[in-house]
Amino acid sequence: MVLKIFNTLTGKKEEFHPVEKGKVKMYVCGMTVYSDAHIGHARTYLAFDIIRRYLEYKGYKVIYVQNITDVDDKIIKSANERGMDPIEYSRYYTERCLNDMDALGIRRADIYPKASEHVNDMIEMIKKIIENGYAYVSNGDVYFSVEKFKEYGKLSKQKIEEMKAGARVEPGEKKKNPLDFALWKSAKPGEPKWKSPWGEGRPGWHIECSVMSTKYLGVPFDIHGGGQDLIFPHHENEIAQTEAAYGNGFANYWMHVGLLKIKGEKMSKSIGNIISIREAIKMYNPEVIRFFFASMHYRSPPNFTEEAMENAKRSLEKIYRVYDLLGYYEKREDGEEDEEIERFVEELKMKFEEAMDDDFNTPLAMKSIFEFIDKVNNKLRDKNLGPKSCKVAREALLKFCNILTLLQDVKDEIIDIDKIKGLFEKYGIDKDVKSGEEGVEILLKRREEARKKKDWELADSIRDDLKKLGIEVEDTRRGAVWYKKRVL
Repeated sequence: MVLKIFNTLTGKKEEFHPVEKGKVKMYVCGMTVYSDAHIGHARTYLAFDIIRRYLEYKGYKVIYVQNITDVDDKIIKSANERGMDPIEYSRYYTERCLNDMDALGIRRADIYPKASEHVNDMIEMIKKIIENGYAYVSNGDVYFSVEKFKEYGKLSKQKIEEMKAGARVEPGEKKKNPLDFALWKSAKPGEPKWKSPWGEGRPGWHIECSVMSTKYLGVPFDIHGGGQDLIFPHHENEIAQTEAAYGNGFANYWMHVGLLKIKGEKMSKSIGNIISIREAIKMYNPEVIRFFFASMHYRSPPNFTEEAMENAKRSLEKIYRVYDLLGYYEKREDGEEDEEIERFVEELKMKFEEAMDDDFNTPLAMKSIFEFIDKVNNKLRDKNLGPKSCKVAREALLKFCNILTLLQDVKDEIIDIDKIKGLFEKYGIDKDVKSGEEGVEILLKRREEARKKKDWELADSIRDDLKKLGIEVEDTRRGAVWYKKRVL
């Protein structure tokens, strides 16, 4: 199948053909670093992390650029309120925000250009826009003339005439038309400023992304993304000013992520329902949060509720249960190899790729993983699956879960040997063991002996004591199996 992407610009799914064969150049609007990152940010950047992972799986070399907006009205206001230099203030929050994404398990972009370090590039682009007749200088400010750009509104599907009806000029603005937007703002007291041909000042927000995306990815590049709230005016303005500077063609595919809801409501300061990433990972394991987002299509608006998170946790536990059971059998030398496992893996691969090739349909991709888990689980229940078959199934589960950001850097759980030896003393077992795993096997043999003697009290006691250590015991047709339950 050919990968298809829903392109906001055309309003339909299109076959993906990169500008350069074998390479994908992707730009995603980054954070404005004036406070800690919240789970709305996580929603967007996890979606593009998955998109990048799948593109890499398909063999593309991905160049992923995500800017840092460190020159902005909100940053200046917050810094001034705290008596700090705006650039220093934004530097502090840049590190916090990136560390928050690390803690959540979201891979970093390849390049993080900062707006403050590209002001000269912005001045050069503004000069081109003025020279091409799309902008004008007004008392030290520079404005983009929206009516000069005839295709304005092509991304957001709005008409200039309709936009003009609701637009107005804010006090202190020096623009000719209410729709015109600032490319350069003249210096004001208490703000960072740079020298320019139009006097000291600072760049407007929209020009920052046009400059940083094209500087590192060229014109045109493949994918430009962000949250749905950026379609207008930010991305609309980016298209206008970039094409005004360089001609037609900026980004070929525009992708927008559905906005997160908290208990059915839009996340906003006025409601007071903003949840920072730091708060979220105190409430839930980062992988549970990732699972929740990965189980939703990137264009849908996920609803963050306690019930949804508990469902995500239970589903993730199901994945780990089978992953760990396969690990248990893979270490055993006995067992029967099963050729059907190979077929299950091929079916998983086919269905997973079919889902992801259809505009990165992660819910359907997740469904293919759970179908695979159910089939493997039935095999584990019915027969003593051989180590080779278990290894094949486990590696496939790991591979496709990794694309959805799950089972990252997963390690086998360690059994505390001292606690196992404590149970040896309780049950009168006098044996020397080199690992906790070996100790569990001996305890289960003692339990099996008790079951044969119908000493249910002893058998249940051993099982319950192991459960207190996080070791789940399951009785099957061929005897007891166990795995160390993950703490999620």
